[in-house]
Amino acid sequence: MTLLFGEFRLSRSYKIAKELRGNCGERSEGKDMVVKKVESLVSCQIYAVKGEEENIADYDWEDYRWQLNNSIKSVDAFEKFTGITFARKELGELEKTIQKFPLSITPYYASLIKREGYRNDPVFKQAFPNPAELKISQYEMKDPLHEDKDSPTKGITHRYPDRVLFLVSNCCAMYCRHCTRKRKVGDPEYIPSREQILAGIYYIRKNPQIRDVLLSGGDPLMLPDDYLDWILTELNRIKHVQVVRIGSRMPVVLPFRITEKLVHILKKHHPIWLNTQFNHPKELTLSAQEALRKLADAGIPLGNQSVLLAGVNDCPQIMKKLNQQLVQNRVRPYYLFQCDQSEGLSHFRTPIGKGIEIMESLVGHTSGLAVPKYVVDAPGGGGKIPVMPNYIVSWSTNKVVLRNYEGVLTTCKEPDNYKPHSCDKNCVKCGLQHNLNEENQPAEGVAKLLISADEISMIPNGNIRMKRREKSHIGGVLNA
Repeated sequence: MTLLFGEFRLSRSYKIAKELRGNCGERSEGKDMVVKKVESLVSCQIYAVKGEEENIADYDWEDYRWQLNNSIKSVDAFEKFTGITFARKELGELEKTIQKFPLSITPYYASLIKREGYRNDPVFKQAFPNPAELKISQYEMKDPLHEDKDSPTKGITHRYPDRVLFLVSNCCAMYCRHCTRKRKVGDPEYIPSREQILAGIYYIRKNPQIRDVLLSGGDPLMLPDDYLDWILTELNRIKHVQVVRIGSRMPVVLPFRITEKLVHILKKHHPIWLNTQFNHPKELTLSAQEALRKLADAGIPLGNQSVLLAGVNDCPQIMKKLNQQLVQNRVRPYYLFQCDQSEGLSHFRTPIGKGIEIMESLVGHTSGLAVPKYVVDAPGGGGKIPVMPNYIVSWSTNKVVLRNYEGVLTTCKEPDNYKPHSCDKNCVKCGLQHNLNEENQPAEGVAKLLISADEISMIPNGNIRMKRREKSHIGGVLNA
């Protein structure tokens, strides 16, 4: 049956869901949706439809292929599906936005939008285009993290010493409006070919310092099962690759993609990790929780990488509740990202001080498992920089003054008999029994200053004082 979104509108759906709740003992995913599903026991999963009383079978709604085939890709389809309408002037602005940054929302994720007050709905803001995306600030960039400049071969970003980012897909189940890779996602020019994937695998194989591979895109779980299985098999054959991570928003926007078959494939390739991106407690529906359960039961460690978004989750209470519920579902809050300086994201960006405020409300106020690391992914490819409230008040040679989450000041006495030693990475002479039996990578940055007896400073290229000093020496004049 060909399904049109307009067939699913149902103004009395919440009333029906409420009546069914007594039988199913659970709540519905969305109160005012076109298709109304009460998430609960399988026998109680019911859909109600307006008009000719046609029904979508459970297996259709929960079939991720059906969801993808019926994705909402136009404003008109969104209006018919949700019953939300836009003024003619606004429609023109929305169409211009979609021409630059395409629209795609799964029916499942759209079903979470609450019609009343939808403009402030966190799901709506993440999924539906906003004409503010066309306002490009002078400091915004197509590639703010310089992933392309740090790419030794197409599809690979090698920024950190022992790990690489491997872009294996440019497609997503939903085009997040805050995506840092809006320049690539959904663009047919960026679809990775099999040859490109093989070139990336070859690069990883030829660089033995790479021990960690992060599969991303797009969304790697948009790949067919057998193709993903092939990529993971090839990576598993590389001896120096110790762990593979997958970055996917499928548990959030299309949890039905987490099938038993997919989980079985992933389980074959341990050790494998999966990081997802829940940004608001509203996204943790029963379907999402079931997807997380399948992955966790398969022994796949789960992490979450939230993005701090203005008007969505820039609230200490929202972030605390989200992280606590994630831990409850065996997902470790990993990162809280400052929104990147990608084109068209200025309306999403908060001051870094807001992130500090949120971290202040988490540390000590909830369990450490529910506290992510707040990071700024430095523009220009500088990598992730952790940012935290300052808990060191002062210190001297024998005492450190600290403060806790309550504001209580306390002191920590430094040891009198500690014998200082520095690590020059000469493990043969070291008395510590670590038995690493591997080649040490050279230190960089501040870590190099700490261990080197010769390096006393680290000076940026183009430093004016250094240039002036060089000119003075060249001219044979020593200036004070």
